[in-house]
Amino acid sequence: MLHVQQVSGGYGNEAYVQDVSFTVQKGEILGVLGPNGSGKSTMLKLISGALPMLSGDVALQGKPLRAYAPKELAKKLAVLPQLHANTFTHTVREVVSLGRYPHQSGFFSSWRDEDEQAVVQAMAQTDVIQYADTEMEFLSGGEQQRVFVAQALAQKADVLFLDEPTNHLDIAHQRQLLDMVRTEAKIHGLTVVSIFHDMNLAALYCDRLLLMEKGRVRIIGEPHEVLVDAQIEQVYDVDVVTRAHPKEATPQVTILPSVSLQKEARVTAEHIHITEEAVVLQSPLPLRVLSSAVYNAGLGWYRTLINRTVDPLYDVTNVSDEFAQFIRKLGALPTNCVGMMTALTTDHAVIREFNSEAGHLIVAVTAGVGKAIDVSKTCERTSHYEVGTINTWVIVNGELTDEAFVQAMMTATEAKVKALQIEEVRDQTSNTIATGTATDSILIASTQQGQQHAYAGTASLLGKWVGHAVFETTVEAIQRYKQLKEMAR
Repeated sequence: MLHVQQVSGGYGNEAYVQDVSFTVQKGEILGVLGPNGSGKSTMLKLISGALPMLSGDVALQGKPLRAYAPKELAKKLAVLPQLHANTFTHTVREVVSLGRYPHQSGFFSSWRDEDEQAVVQAMAQTDVIQYADTEMEFLSGGEQQRVFVAQALAQKADVLFLDEPTNHLDIAHQRQLLDMVRTEAKIHGLTVVSIFHDMNLAALYCDRLLLMEKGRVRIIGEPHEVLVDAQIEQVYDVDVVTRAHPKEATPQVTILPSVSLQKEARVTAEHIHITEEAVVLQSPLPLRVLSSAVYNAGLGWYRTLINRTVDPLYDVTNVSDEFAQFIRKLGALPTNCVGMMTALTTDHAVIREFNSEAGHLIVAVTAGVGKAIDVSKTCERTSHYEVGTINTWVIVNGELTDEAFVQAMMTATEAKVKALQIEEVRDQTSNTIATGTATDSILIASTQQGQQHAYAGTASLLGKWVGHAVFETTVEAIQRYKQLKEMAR
């Protein structure tokens, strides 16, 4: 559809853009990224014909751009520039209608039904139809931007060039606009080349990305090939972390401040408070947490950890809402908490601190092993599982990689299983050594300050201590469970 070959040019005889080459297929969205001054807008002006090229060529549908008459080219190619001429004396409808000019035999002398339909559809797509008779000067910057996008859409061209189309738009209208552009590309075959400052939006909506650096193409490829930490750091001169989007198969980039906003602090057992209702850790700083908890499971940052005691017959339809109410009752914020539940009373909790060459660790365990199961025998069960919970917390005063978080969870689980073996906790149905219960939860938390740990497997220094600490604490928690159970008889 669009073939750009070794294009160089700029202003005057200065080649701000040099040897740019790429191809965009029909129905494809290509996002253009790069820091300020990297030549993104200049490149777009060169390949659209708004600036003369010093060298190179651009072909559209197999025909050189220079071979198109201006009006013929306007039927094929629509451009939304970064800056717009003053059109404040016109209404929204009049501005959008200008997009139909290439299709007229005279200046609006041949207005047809299809022109009107194109204008109305474009205004509806960009959510400005309610402003049709409003003059541009009375619109906000974001509303004006949507009007200019509507003008480009009304042109009904095969190729659309966009220079920062989400400029001035709130997140709702950013999504609406880019959803619409992607729909036009995938369903109607619109070919799009768009400049983005927001690389996360570009990754979400573009098939491929082109990264520019100092007027040249640094790399072109799929988002996961372009948005690589080291590459972004070199081009933009800023520290970043790239992670997978939680819902889409695409990367997302997070900037890292050069000066940390996190105050230095250390978590100790003194930050854990036990009441009749719950074991609560209130951290002096946000902790990075990976957990299989009931409330706010997964990976995130939280200040409050809760292991809550509930009635053995606890039966709530919406556990999340009910748990949020409990968190508020404690005076905490649900968005800042990770919550577990157990049928054991809080006097079953065992909390231990470990000072080691791997750093300072806190482990807290409640071990309700009365209904323990052997995971290797669960497929043979025909009866329903009965509630029994081993809840485990591991808090590390140190910095863990994502790999270390996952490995620490594995190591802690292995240590728990070993504790069950040593204490000869059995699955009452199979009479084999149990490996846990049907509703176990585990949590690994880190201050992300201090000693760095790339790994936490059993062969690593941290892994050795996590294994030891969880084993010792779990054994003690099982023994306490047995003692309290015997005392209750």
